[in-house]
Amino acid sequence: MNRYSPSRPRAVLAVSAAFLLAGCASMRGLKPQQHALDESSLQSRRSLAGVQLDPAAWPAQDWWKAWHDAQLDALVDEALAGNPGLAIADARANEALAAAGVADSALKPSLGGTASVAGAKIPTTLLPEPFGGSFGVAKYGILDFKWDLDLWGGKRATWEAAVGNARAAQIESQAARLMLSAEVVGAYAALGNAYAQRDLAKEELQRAQAFGDLTTQRVRAGIDSKFQQTQIDAEVADAQAQLAAAENGVRVSGISLAVLLGRGPDRALDIARPQPLPANAVALPSDLPAELLGRRPDVVAARWMVETSAQDIRSARAAFLPNVNITALAGLIAGPGNNVLQAAASLYSVAPAISLPIFEGGKLRANLAGKDAAYDLAVAQYNQTVIAAINQVAQRVDTLRTVDRQIEREQVVVQSARTAYDLAMQRYRGGVGNYLEALTVRQQLIAAERMLVSLQTQRAGAAVQLVQALGGGFTPANDTPSTQQAASVATARAHDDKASTQ
Repeated sequence: MNRYSPSRPRAVLAVSAAFLLAGCASMRGLKPQQHALDESSLQSRRSLAGVQLDPAAWPAQDWWKAWHDAQLDALVDEALAGNPGLAIADARANEALAAAGVADSALKPSLGGTASVAGAKIPTTLLPEPFGGSFGVAKYGILDFKWDLDLWGGKRATWEAAVGNARAAQIESQAARLMLSAEVVGAYAALGNAYAQRDLAKEELQRAQAFGDLTTQRVRAGIDSKFQQTQIDAEVADAQAQLAAAENGVRVSGISLAVLLGRGPDRALDIARPQPLPANAVALPSDLPAELLGRRPDVVAARWMVETSAQDIRSARAAFLPNVNITALAGLIAGPGNNVLQAAASLYSVAPAISLPIFEGGKLRANLAGKDAAYDLAVAQYNQTVIAAINQVAQRVDTLRTVDRQIEREQVVVQSARTAYDLAMQRYRGGVGNYLEALTVRQQLIAAERMLVSLQTQRAGAAVQLVQALGGGFTPANDTPSTQQAASVATARAHDDKASTQ
């Protein structure tokens, strides 16, 4: 005969608990693989050697005002106030802020109330009279309280990730403004270039016409033949076509600027001819590249995304661990004709609950693996952005220095070409030179003048690009995380994972 053993239930419970715990979802082997780049490994001293260093060389937020062009200042302000692209960026930032607010609400207790009136008729086959066979009405009011204790900080990590997304969206909104201001300045310089090209086209037409008149005189005098006359007529026609194209270039450039202002094409008709932007000396901040990464909005936004991904890992990790929820319910019930607030019947309950994932079909591990991969992606994108930022500065500086040298040499070429053209025309008028000689020198002058204008435009564009490479006047907030802080979050997750599996 078997005797009752009090130790047997305990043994069964122990075996059952061991079986259940053995089936619990495990985080073993899951962790990020990527590491944030050490910025000090990206050397740039030799590439930037010889560049003037100035502590005040960081762009101001209104950096375009350094050119002292009132029309340009007004155009940038107009674009910042009316460009639809900025509204899109602002809406995305506000959407991210709202998402952070939703995540924040999940950290707090919730209290809800309901009130209702219910009526029912119970059949006599179920309950005898007087309860059965009659219609009854009940009124009740209930308060419902819920609170997730968030023991492992999973919900807080979700909120911090949402805050990181919001910060990144806000920075991207600021970056959109900086980009737009640079595009307006660039379009303004392009419009000035279009006017300069039109001036050259007019001058060339005048030279071609003067050359044609002189050729006509030489043909009549028997010095040149009608073949030369035919050639110069073609040159005049080509100069007229070039002028028409240059005038169209002015209109197209003006419309492109109107688009950035958020206006219609008629707005371009009211923009006066831009003055040439002065070529300021190339200068770099003396603390470059130490502070560059903190002044580039794309780098700071990428850093926030690393922080966001690290917090997402924490949130995913917390889902593996047991959690405690507290729910409470209190209410009053009144019958027909009674005030529910004065009812004697009441109900209440308090129900703390412990939840522990046991069998999830791999859902939790897959979710955590996805968050690890997202973190690796964010770090890789951050590294890529950092490399591009430092190299862009070197590229812009090298372009400016190269264009400056080209402008100096091309100015000499233009001056020599003009002198040669004047001499050739003197010889041609005097009957000493020939048509081919004068035509060749004129075409050399045309090419040199166009090249000089093109280089001056490139110079203005490169100066704007250097401002962009230096951050465009962006100043980060004091709460911007360092990449080391974001990386430590993921590292701590890996250590916690190791401890939880021991």
